[in-house]
Amino acid sequence: MRLTRFTDLALRVLMRLAVEETDLPTTRDVAATMEVPYTHTAKVVAKLQHFGLVEARRGRGGGLTLTPAGRGASVGGLIRELEGAGDVVDCDGTAPCPLRGACVLRGALRRAQEAFFASLDPLTVNDLVAAPTGPLLLGISGGSTGAGRP
Repeated sequence: MRLTRFTDLALRVLMRLAVEETDLPTTRDVAATMEVPYTHTAKVVAKLQHFGLVEARRGRGGGLTLTPAGRGASVGGLIRELEGAGDVVDCDGTAPCPLRGACVLRGALRRAQEAFFASLDPLTVNDLVAAPTGPLLLGISGGSTGAGRP
């Protein structure tokens, strides 16, 4: 299974925020650290806010923080939510597959997809930033120095 870029970026944003100890990075800071366009990062942050995983504060002293729900969020559940419940293959698309009524593959792929999600269910965002990942991510992000700020 391949994740969309949106889901990949959402996981990386959560990981970045999970290692932040004191300074609140802005969406621009996170975009710069992850080397992705600000507009993509802003859309991801908005979705993560909608899920209650990230809190954004505006103005002086503002920035992004990971909520307790964000820290404990199931990676499998998050990927399910971001990727949607669609099938791995599009059997009913503009040119429907003639085998769709009797195909065993579609069910097998759905079970494989669910097994993929289920294997990630016990993993939390906090687990993603355990050593060695967290310390490496801190080094990339500049730690608590407010990377990207003047």
